[in-house]
Amino acid sequence: MDKFLLLMVTLAMCYGVPQDLTGKVFTFPKESNTARVKLLTSMNKFNSVTACLRFITDLTRNYGLFSLSTPAHSNDFVLFKINSASVIRMHARDGGTDFLGLSFPVNTWHSMCATWASDTGVAQLWVDGKPTIRRFIHSGQPITGAPITILGQEQDSYGGAFDAQQSFIGMISDVHMWDHVLSPCEIQRYVSDQNFTPGNVFNWRALEFEIIGQVLVENKQDSCSKRTTQN
Repeated sequence: MDKFLLLMVTLAMCYGVPQDLTGKVFTFPKESNTARVKLLTSMNKFNSVTACLRFITDLTRNYGLFSLSTPAHSNDFVLFKINSASVIRMHARDGGTDFLGLSFPVNTWHSMCATWASDTGVAQLWVDGKPTIRRFIHSGQPITGAPITILGQEQDSYGGAFDAQQSFIGMISDVHMWDHVLSPCEIQRYVSDQNFTPGNVFNWRALEFEIIGQVLVENKQDSCSKRTTQN
C-alpha cells in the first residue's frame, strides 16, 4: 500500500497537476538520450514567442536547452548551444540563425530570454540581461499544432530522436514562456526576478510537467551570503 501511495504522489507531481517550483531546479545529473522534462500546455497556436530560463552547466560540447516541436516541424522553437563558447542557435519553424559573441562561463548561473515574432520573422536573445542584435529566422507562419516541449534534450523528430551527445547536464530553473514578445523592461524584470508577469504558456510558479528518466526536482542552492539571519 505504501508503494502504491508513493506512486500516486509521484504521478500527481509529474503528470499535469500544476506545481509551484519557486526556489526549485530541475537537475540533469548525467548524459543520457532519455532523461528529460516534458512541459505541458493546452495551447497550440503561437503568433509570437518569448521563452526565458536560467541554467548552469560545465559542458563545453553541444547541448539543447529548450526544444518545442509540432507534428509538422521538429524545430518549431529551439534554443541550442552549439560547440562554441560564444554561440547560441535559435530555430523557429525549422529555420535557424546563430547569435554570436556571447559568453557562458561554466559552473555559473546564466539567464536567457529568446523572442520571435511570426509577422516579421525577427528574433532576439537576451543573455544575462544583455540584448543581442535582432536576426531574421522565418516569417509569415505562426507556430501551430499540438506542441511537445522538452527540457534537457533536443528533438530531431516530434517527441523523440534524442542524441545523448546533445543532452543537457546541469540545472535549469525559472522556466517561463509567453505567446507574445515581451518588452525590454519586462525582460529586465525577469532577469532581476522583480515583479514580472509569469508566462501564460509555461509558468514556473504553476508548472504542468512530466519527468522521464533520471531528472531530479531539488532546492536551488543559494550562497550563504544571500541568506539573511534573524536574531
